[in-house]
Amino acid sequence: MSDQGLPARKAAIHLLDEILEDGRLMPEMIQGGALDHLEPADRARAQRLATETLRGLERADRLLQKHLSKYPPLTVRNALRLGTVEICAMGEAPHGVVNSMVELVGRTKHIHHLRGLTNAVLRKIVAAGPEAWNELRVPRLPKWLRGPMVDAWGAENVGSMEAAHFASVPLDITVKSDAAAWAKKLGGEVLPSGSVRLKDAGRVSGLDGFDEGAWWVQDAAAAMPVQLLDLTEGETVLDLCAAPGGKTMQAAAIRARVTAVDISKHRLVRVRENLARSGLHAVVKKGDVMRTEGEYDAIILDAPCSATGTIRRHPDLPHAKDGSEFGDLIELQTQMLDHAIDLLKPGGRLVYCTCSLLPDEGECQVEEILERREDVSVDRSALERDWIDAEWITEEGGLRLLPHFWADKGGMDGFYMAVLRKG
Repeated sequence: MSDQGLPARKAAIHLLDEILEDGRLMPEMIQGGALDHLEPADRARAQRLATETLRGLERADRLLQKHLSKYPPLTVRNALRLGTVEICAMGEAPHGVVNSMVELVGRTKHIHHLRGLTNAVLRKIVAAGPEAWNELRVPRLPKWLRGPMVDAWGAENVGSMEAAHFASVPLDITVKSDAAAWAKKLGGEVLPSGSVRLKDAGRVSGLDGFDEGAWWVQDAAAAMPVQLLDLTEGETVLDLCAAPGGKTMQAAAIRARVTAVDISKHRLVRVRENLARSGLHAVVKKGDVMRTEGEYDAIILDAPCSATGTIRRHPDLPHAKDGSEFGDLIELQTQMLDHAIDLLKPGGRLVYCTCSLLPDEGECQVEEILERREDVSVDRSALERDWIDAEWITEEGGLRLLPHFWADKGGMDGFYMAVLRKG
């Protein structure tokens, strides 16, 4: 990092301020240019620092509260949190961390008088923090989310999910062809479902095969819905809510005739870029799912959802949200699912999926559409695959994935998916 890491650390503290005070999501801030002023190495470092601080936030706060009689302003508190995580969890040189945080606080006009507090507290963390860090419990989800999760899955499963959220997250990629060869070339492993997992990937754009589009980043769980459709060359496929395009590319790689629809013009730019990089073709359209027309052999509906299944990769989410918008999302999912079924040819199939851990966004949606519509059935045969554990299959015939599944391999995103047939 340049300037002894100050630019990256300053940017990380800013991200934390925005997430914890204003409820902003980190990906949206980054896409909006929050880190564009940094050099590439500092940009990646800032994102990692903020992410690891959010993962360890509960532990950092438990250590810091021993040395604070009252909470300082949020920016100072976030500097202390970041410093604590760097010292206790990331193995950074304590002297450099303390000096950097003192410098950053001192440079900021309205909090510069708290340089001494910052220095004193972090020196106490240096003395006793690393040992105490490992004795603390695995950080828990916020109460607003943990309660419904325990109701749905039980305390033991939720504890396992929280352990998966706290662990380091590997990088999964989907390759156009020859997963074994790319796994060997990149030093990864082929997962049972066919995705390639890299434990220490480094800068993604610098990896072999990225520029020529031989593969794209896609969590193993996110790659499964398209696999369940068993698409064939020439089939007409509609990918609804398509951005950032991973599922579109999966379908295009099979040479299906794909139409990708998303309501966000900005997000569709990335879909087009990914298709161009990978040399794959799809018709890309900006549009509202509820106004989409046509008739298709197969449809992918990755519906807007709470995204609670992605917390292992996006620890900002439970701090930026409070669940208040989830009811509207569930209603939107219901409307989208009904409309998408209407776009299927007779005998066509649709995979409904959400990266959610909440049954209301998965199992319940499928149960309810089966009650509403006589022309819809679940295709249970789609789940007859040797890499699917029987315990993942739900009563209504869907697939429920939880973050601690494949724990020995590094876990996976939480997902729900089910293949529905029309007629």
